[in-house]
Amino acid sequence: MQALYQIDVAATDLDEALARFWRSFEPVEREVRESAEVLVRGVGERRREIDEAIEAVSTNWRLDRMAKVDRNVLRLAVFELLWRPDVPVKVCINEAIELGKKYGSESSAAFVNGVLDRIAAGLPADRRGEGARR
Repeated sequence: MQALYQIDVAATDLDEALARFWRSFEPVEREVRESAEVLVRGVGERRREIDEAIEAVSTNWRLDRMAKVDRNVLRLAVFELLWRPDVPVKVCINEAIELGKKYGSESSAAFVNGVLDRIAAGLPADRRGEGARR
Protein backbone atom coordinates (compact mmCIF):
# COMPACT_ATOMS: atom_id res chain seq x y z
CA MET A 1 0.00 0.00 0.00
CA GLN A 2 2.86 2.35 0.78
CA ALA A 3 4.42 1.81 -2.65
CA LEU A 4 1.06 2.45 -4.35
CA TYR A 5 0.65 5.61 -2.30
CA GLN A 6 4.12 6.78 -3.35
CA ILE A 7 3.36 6.12 -7.03
CA ASP A 8 0.04 7.96 -6.72
CA VAL A 9 1.41 11.00 -4.90
CA ALA A 10 4.71 11.42 -6.72
CA ALA A 11 3.35 10.31 -10.12
CA THR A 12 6.56 8.37 -10.67
CA ASP A 13 7.24 5.43 -12.92
CA LEU A 14 6.36 2.12 -11.29
CA ASP A 15 9.87 0.65 -11.59
CA GLU A 16 11.49 3.80 -10.24
CA ALA A 17 9.04 4.00 -7.35
CA LEU A 18 9.58 0.35 -6.43
CA ALA A 19 13.36 0.71 -6.53
CA ARG A 20 13.17 3.77 -4.27
CA PHE A 21 10.71 2.03 -1.97
CA TRP A 22 12.90 -1.08 -1.53
CA ARG A 23 16.04 0.99 -0.87
CA SER A 24 14.31 2.50 2.15
CA PHE A 25 13.47 -0.95 3.58
CA GLU A 26 16.63 -2.96 2.90
CA PRO A 27 17.22 -5.73 3.63
CA VAL A 28 13.95 -7.35 2.59
CA GLU A 29 13.34 -11.08 2.35
CA ARG A 30 13.08 -12.22 -1.26
CA GLU A 31 9.61 -13.78 -0.77
CA VAL A 32 8.23 -10.60 0.79
CA ARG A 33 9.61 -8.48 -2.03
CA GLU A 34 8.29 -10.80 -4.74
CA SER A 35 4.83 -10.98 -3.19
CA ALA A 36 4.59 -7.21 -2.77
CA GLU A 37 5.79 -6.57 -6.32
CA VAL A 38 3.14 -8.92 -7.74
CA LEU A 39 0.50 -6.81 -6.00
CA VAL A 40 1.95 -3.41 -6.97
CA ARG A 41 2.55 -4.42 -10.58
CA GLY A 42 -0.89 -6.03 -10.77
CA VAL A 43 -2.53 -2.84 -9.58
CA GLY A 44 -0.41 -0.86 -12.03
CA GLU A 45 -1.37 -3.05 -14.97
CA ARG A 46 -5.08 -3.03 -14.14
CA ARG A 47 -5.38 0.42 -12.62
CA ARG A 48 -7.94 1.72 -15.12
CA GLU A 49 -10.21 -1.31 -14.58
CA ILE A 50 -9.73 -1.12 -10.81
CA ASP A 51 -10.52 2.59 -10.72
CA GLU A 52 -13.64 2.04 -12.83
CA ALA A 53 -14.82 -0.70 -10.46
CA ILE A 54 -14.30 1.55 -7.44
CA GLU A 55 -16.08 4.52 -9.00
CA ALA A 56 -18.98 2.32 -10.12
CA VAL A 57 -19.87 1.54 -6.50
CA SER A 58 -18.70 4.75 -4.83
CA THR A 59 -21.90 6.73 -4.68
CA ASN A 60 -21.14 10.45 -4.74
CA TRP A 61 -17.36 9.87 -4.60
CA ARG A 62 -15.07 10.36 -7.56
CA LEU A 63 -11.69 8.68 -7.20
CA ASP A 64 -9.78 11.96 -7.41
CA ARG A 65 -11.80 13.30 -4.46
CA MET A 66 -11.05 10.34 -2.18
CA ALA A 67 -8.31 10.49 0.42
CA LYS A 68 -5.08 9.17 -1.11
CA VAL A 69 -4.73 6.47 1.53
CA ASP A 70 -8.30 5.27 1.03
CA ARG A 71 -7.91 5.28 -2.74
CA ASN A 72 -4.77 3.14 -2.64
CA VAL A 73 -6.08 0.74 0.00
CA LEU A 74 -9.11 0.25 -2.24
CA ARG A 75 -6.97 -0.28 -5.34
CA LEU A 76 -4.95 -2.96 -3.62
CA ALA A 77 -8.02 -4.73 -2.22
CA VAL A 78 -9.98 -4.55 -5.48
CA PHE A 79 -7.04 -6.08 -7.34
CA GLU A 80 -7.06 -8.95 -4.87
CA LEU A 81 -10.83 -9.35 -5.00
CA LEU A 82 -11.01 -9.43 -8.79
CA TRP A 83 -7.72 -11.02 -9.85
CA ARG A 84 -6.43 -13.05 -6.89
CA PRO A 85 -8.91 -15.89 -6.33
CA ASP A 86 -6.42 -17.49 -3.92
CA VAL A 87 -7.13 -14.68 -1.42
CA PRO A 88 -10.41 -15.23 0.47
CA VAL A 89 -12.86 -12.34 0.12
CA LYS A 90 -13.26 -11.88 3.88
CA VAL A 91 -9.49 -11.84 4.41
CA CYS A 92 -9.04 -9.27 1.66
CA ILE A 93 -11.71 -6.97 3.08
CA ASN A 94 -10.53 -7.34 6.68
CA GLU A 95 -6.91 -6.58 5.72
CA ALA A 96 -8.02 -3.49 3.79
CA ILE A 97 -10.05 -2.29 6.77
CA GLU A 98 -7.00 -2.71 9.01
CA LEU A 99 -4.85 -0.72 6.57
CA GLY A 100 -7.49 2.00 6.56
CA LYS A 101 -7.48 2.10 10.36
CA LYS A 102 -3.69 2.19 10.53
CA TYR A 103 -2.90 4.72 7.79
CA GLY A 104 -6.14 6.53 7.06
CA SER A 105 -8.50 8.88 8.82
CA GLU A 106 -11.09 8.10 11.45
CA SER A 107 -13.66 7.32 8.75
CA SER A 108 -11.37 5.33 6.43
CA ALA A 109 -12.22 1.87 7.76
CA ALA A 110 -15.97 2.35 7.33
CA PHE A 111 -15.55 3.91 3.88
CA VAL A 112 -13.23 1.13 2.68
CA ASN A 113 -15.56 -1.53 4.10
CA GLY A 114 -18.60 -0.04 2.36
CA VAL A 115 -16.94 0.17 -1.04
CA LEU A 116 -15.43 -3.31 -0.84
CA ASP A 117 -18.69 -4.86 0.38
CA ARG A 118 -20.42 -3.48 -2.74
CA ILE A 119 -17.71 -4.84 -5.03
CA ALA A 120 -17.72 -8.22 -3.27
CA ALA A 121 -21.51 -8.41 -3.65
CA GLY A 122 -20.98 -8.42 -7.42
CA LEU A 123 -18.63 -11.41 -7.32
CA PRO A 124 -19.84 -14.91 -8.17
CA ALA A 125 -21.32 -16.72 -5.16
CA ASP A 126 -18.55 -19.34 -5.11
CA ARG A 127 -15.92 -16.58 -4.95
CA ARG A 128 -17.73 -14.97 -2.01
CA GLY A 129 -17.78 -18.32 -0.24
CA GLU A 130 -21.52 -18.67 -0.65
CA GLY A 131 -21.50 -21.74 -2.87
CA ALA A 132 -23.66 -24.74 -2.18
CA ARG A 133 -22.90 -26.32 1.18
CA ARG A 134 -23.38 -30.02 1.83
